[in-house]
This record gives sequence, C-alpha cells and structure tokens, in this order.
Amino acid sequence: MAALPTFITVSEAAQDLGVSESSLRRMIGAGTIKAAQISGETFVSESSVRKFHKQQPIRQPGGVKKEELPEYKQYAHLRGIGIGVRQAGSKYTIPNQTIVRWAQRGFVQVLGTDKNKILLNEQDVAYCAEIYHARQGRGKWLFRSDGTPYVPRSEKAQTTA
Repeated sequence: MAALPTFITVSEAAQDLGVSESSLRRMIGAGTIKAAQISGETFVSESSVRKFHKQQPIRQPGGVKKEELPEYKQYAHLRGIGIGVRQAGSKYTIPNQTIVRWAQRGFVQVLGTDKNKILLNEQDVAYCAEIYHARQGRGKWLFRSDGTPYVPRSEKAQTTA
C-alpha cells in the first residue's frame, strides 16, 4: 500500500526553503515545486520541498549556517581531528553505514585517508551523532541539504502550538 503524499502550507514550505512566499509561488508557477489547490487554498508537496533541498544549498530561515549553530560549535575542539568510520561508529554508537551516508551527502567532511582507512572530521561526526541520538535515529530526514537539522512538519506544529 502506497503512502499518501503529505502537503504543507505555503508559509511552512517558504520557511523550510528560506524564501519568501511570493518567491515560492513563482517556483510553484514554474513547476520547480509541486503544489495542489484544496478548497481554494494552495498546499505544497512536502516531498517536492525535500527534493529541492537535495538540489539546492538551502540555509535555515534567517541565514543560519550549520557552523553557526550552538550544537555544532560545542564540538569545536574536535575540528580537523581525523576519525575512521569504524572508530566513529563505535565511539558515537552509530551504524557505520549511516556515517558513510553522511560523508557521501556532505554532512561529514572527509579529511583524507590513512592507508585504507577514510578519515572524517570528528567535529562533523559528533554534531551529526548528537542530532541522530536526539531524534533516536528515527526519520529518514535528519538533516537539510546544508547540514542543519531537518524539522518535520509534525514537530513544527508542536513547537508553534
């Protein structure tokens, strides 16, 4: 059984993408972002917003970069320290494949290699591990394309209520 598509309001989508509502409406008109009219109101496909995130480097609303987040800064003492995938998985109790995916998607910087071992920036690994554990590994989308934490629609509703 296929899952039903999820739709969000124009204002939520604009905030997720870090653009104005009028810019988002232009993107909808151009077909860049998919949307639907329901009872005269426009709703945006959440999967369309996610796909756009993969294609474009998006900043959080207000222009906050991952490097500016307090969650990231607290690991500044680990910046530039190389850690292998297996060692990181063991130290931060994260599946190795998850760490490899983070590196492939650019959330964790690859510093180089030591013989046949890939060395990752431990600051990035520690930051990603904190987000992973805070969300208890749940959810396909832990990070936005810029490395900042992805906040699902259900959690946004709870924080605004």
